[in-house]
Amino acid sequence: MRAALWFVALFGVAVASALLAGGNQSTVTVFWAPYRVDLSLNLVLLVLVVFFVVLHLAWRAMSALFELPHQARRWRLQQKERAMHATLLDALAQLWSGRYVRAVKSAEQALALEALLAKVRTADDPAPRHTQQLRALSHLIAAESAHALRDRDARVSHLQAITDLGSDAADEALEEAMESAYLGAARWALSDHDAPEALRWLDGLRHGPARRTLALRMRLKASRLNQQHALALDTARLLAKHGAFSGTAAQSLLRELAVARLNEAHDSAQLQRVWDTLQASEREQPDVVLHAAQRMLTLSGDAALVMPWLTPLWNRMVQQPDSCTPAIRERVAQALVRALVKLSADTDWLASIDRARQSYPRWVELQYLAGMVCWHHALWGKAQQMLEQAAQQLKNPDMQRQVWRTLAQLAEQKEETARAQLCWKRAAEVAA
Repeated sequence: MRAALWFVALFGVAVASALLAGGNQSTVTVFWAPYRVDLSLNLVLLVLVVFFVVLHLAWRAMSALFELPHQARRWRLQQKERAMHATLLDALAQLWSGRYVRAVKSAEQALALEALLAKVRTADDPAPRHTQQLRALSHLIAAESAHALRDRDARVSHLQAITDLGSDAADEALEEAMESAYLGAARWALSDHDAPEALRWLDGLRHGPARRTLALRMRLKASRLNQQHALALDTARLLAKHGAFSGTAAQSLLRELAVARLNEAHDSAQLQRVWDTLQASEREQPDVVLHAAQRMLTLSGDAALVMPWLTPLWNRMVQQPDSCTPAIRERVAQALVRALVKLSADTDWLASIDRARQSYPRWVELQYLAGMVCWHHALWGKAQQMLEQAAQQLKNPDMQRQVWRTLAQLAEQKEETARAQLCWKRAAEVAA
C-alpha cells in the first residue's frame, strides 16, 4: 500500500512539473557588459538543481575521504574486540572441558586485549557497555581455573580484582558478575573447609541472591561445618520450603539438625528454650521427641517436664501402630520407664499401658513397660510375670539388663537368694 501511494505521489509531481515547465514563457536575462544573455527560466532552474546536486555529491565525497582514517581505526578496534570475545569464549570452553591451564591463559589473554583497547581508545571511540562485565567474567574464569589447579595466590589475586571492579563501578550486569564471584568464593572456601570465610562471602550477597537455592545450600553446608546448628536449621527450613530436597530427605535433615540443636543445651532451661523454637512438624518427629526427653532427664531429672512431650507420641503410637517402627517403640518404652519411675504412682498411666498391652500382645516393649510400671506401683507378682515373659524376647541389651536387675531386686525382696544371684548373673552376662 505504501509503494502504491509513493507511485501516485511521484506521478502527481511529474504532471505538475510538466504543466509548470510546458507553459512557462519566462526568461532570465544576464547582463555581463558588454554582453547580454537571455536564458529560459526552466533552464536556469535545471542548472541550479544540477549545481546543488553536484556540490552535495562533492561534499559527501570529501567527507568520506577525510573519514577513511577514522573508519580504519574503528575497524581495527572492532577486530580487537572480536578477538577479545573469541578469547573469552575459548576460556569458557577450556574451563568446562577441564583444561584449566589453557583456560587461565585464554582468560589472561582476554584481559590483556581489554587493557590494550582501553589504552588506544579515544573520546570518539567509546567502550562497549559490557566491558566491565567482560573483565569480571575473565577474572572469574581465571580464578575458577586457578582453584582447580590449587593455585591459591592466583585465585586470590583474580578475586581481589573482581571486588575492586565492583567497588569502582555500579552496573546491573556487573552486579550479577559480582554475585557469581561471591558464590564462587564461598564455594572455594567450603572446598578448603574454611566455613567462617564461606559465611563471610555469603553474608556479602544482597537479600535476593542470598535466598537463592544455590546460596542456601552453601550456607547450610558452611553452618554445619562451623557447628552453627541454629543457622543451619533455619537454612534447612528455607530449603525445604523451596522444595530443594525430597520429602524424606528434608525430614531426615531437619531431624538431624533439631537433634544437634538439642545437644547444644547445657541445662534444662536452655533445652526448654530450644524445644520452644522448634516448629510443630519437628516436635512431632519421634526421634526428636525421644532425644529431647532423654536429654531433659539427663540434665535435670525432672520427669514432669518430659511427660507433656512423650504423651502425644505415646497416643500416636497406640492409635496408629504403623507410625512407629520397633526401634522407636523400644525407645518410647525406655523413655516412659525413666520418666514414670521418677513420678508418683499414676493409675491412669497404668491403665493406659495395660490396655495397649492387651491390644498389641506381640509388642514385647509393652510387656517390658507394663512390668516396670507395675513394679513401680508395687504390684510385685504381676511385674514379675510380665518381666519374665519380656526377658526371653527382648533384643535390646539395655532393656534386658534392666529387666534382669529388676527381677533380681524382686527376688531379694522375697528373700530368694539363689534366684536373685541367677538374675544378677544374667544381667552381668548381658552387660558383658
